[in-house]
Amino acid sequence: MRMKKKPLTAEQLADANRLKAIFESKKKALGLSQETLAEQMGMGQSGVAQLLNGINAINATHAAQFAKILGVKVDDFSPSLADEISAMFEAIANGRNQSSVYEYPLLTEVQAGSFCPVNSYTERDAKEWVSTTVKASDSAFWLEVSGHSMTAPPGVRPSFPEGMLILIDPEQDVEPGDFCVAGIFNDSEVTFKKFVREDGKPWLEPLNPSPRYQAIECNENCRIIGKVVKAQWPETIFE
Repeated sequence: MRMKKKPLTAEQLADANRLKAIFESKKKALGLSQETLAEQMGMGQSGVAQLLNGINAINATHAAQFAKILGVKVDDFSPSLADEISAMFEAIANGRNQSSVYEYPLLTEVQAGSFCPVNSYTERDAKEWVSTTVKASDSAFWLEVSGHSMTAPPGVRPSFPEGMLILIDPEQDVEPGDFCVAGIFNDSEVTFKKFVREDGKPWLEPLNPSPRYQAIECNENCRIIGKVVKAQWPETIFE
C-alpha cells in the first residue's frame, strides 16, 4: 500500500518561499536558471523545482548547496535549518573538546595528482588547513569535491555533492567498496570514485546514475592515490 505523502509544515513552506525569492532576485546576475542550478547541485530540474515551490522539504544538505551557489547564508532563507546546522557544529565542537583534533592540508587537484609517498607538505603547499577528529596518517590531505559524478540520487546515501571536502589517506589500503582518489590517464587527471571489482577487473565507479558519468577501468594508466576516510562540508559555507 502506498503511503500518503506528508504535507510540508508552514515553516517549511516559508523556507521555500524565501529561497525562491532569493533565487529569482539573483538568478540573472549569477546567470542561473532552474536547469543550471540543478546541474550544479547534481540533481534533476524537477527536483529543484519541487524544493523551490514547496512540494518537497529542503534539508540541511540542500540548504548548504543553495547557500553556496547563491552566495547567501542559510539563515537568509531558513532560520530553522541554520539552527540545525549550528547545533550540529556545536555538537562536533563539544566532541572535539573531549577528544583530539587533527589538521590536514587542503590541496588542489594538481598537487594531489603529483603526490608521491616521499612528499612532505608545508604551509605554502596548502590552500588552508582543515581540522577533524579523525586521525589519519601524516600524509593525509583534503580535496574539495568538484563535479557531480559522486552525487547520489535524492534520498540515497552516501552522497558527495560538489563543494564537500574529502580526507584522503595515501597510507591506507583501498579495498572493493571503499571510496578513493586516483590518478587516471597517466596522472593527467585526478578523480574521486568508488572502488569496485567486476569480472576480476578493478573499476572506479560513480554514484550518479546519469549516463554522462561512466565507470573507469583502473588499468595500467590508473594509480590509486589514497582512501577517502572522511567527508564534511567546509565550515565557511555556514558563516
